[in-house]
Amino acid sequence: MRHHGGLTPSQARAAALERYPYEPDDAPFRGLVLHDEAWHWAMSVIHGDRYMVELPGLAQPSVEYRALE
Repeated sequence: MRHHGGLTPSQARAAALERYPYEPDDAPFRGLVLHDEAWHWAMSVIHGDRYMVELPGLAQPSVEYRALE
């Protein structure tokens, strides 16, 4: 969200948590509700729900994003 959306670190964190809430490692059924990765949610917030059609280069996470995993 910082790189693609131009948000500050604190704005990016707040936006990410609003859209993709943190779940502790020991939370039962962690990740079950939001099966799409955070990349998808970030791109939807930044570019809108049609980002995959309008910006097909963003349909898959960037190399830089994958490096963070």
